[in-house]
Amino acid sequence: MHHEALQEAVPGDNVGFNVKNVSVKELRRGYVCGDSKDTPPKATEEFTAQVIVLNHPGQISNGYTPVLDCHTAHIACKFREIKEKCDRRSGKKLEDNPSLSSLAMRPSSNWFPRSPCVWRRSRTSLLWVVLPCAT
Repeated sequence: MHHEALQEAVPGDNVGFNVKNVSVKELRRGYVCGDSKDTPPKATEEFTAQVIVLNHPGQISNGYTPVLDCHTAHIACKFREIKEKCDRRSGKKLEDNPSLSSLAMRPSSNWFPRSPCVWRRSRTSLLWVVLPCAT
């Protein structure tokens, strides 16, 4: 789809576009655009997410700050507390408020981005997307 004209783009699509009377020097990586009249993008300070931990060498505890990758975003996010542990395969809740999480679990927690980002719901009700914002 590189350099192809599209009639419509939907959330989650990576597209390029031209903006009249705006120089390329005025734009930076990480800028987010949206419809200012219909649910404009807003920065978030916190979000709740269930993540799948891949190839971590040990236990994960409260205060851990990994880099989350979603689409083209790479955001360092800290979580203060693990809300629950879920089975990695089935997604069933195993424990509330655990102190540690292991590779066999999908921890759910409140995340705090270390740099500005936009949080929006994706096309599916189970997936949310974190987008970095330029400051």
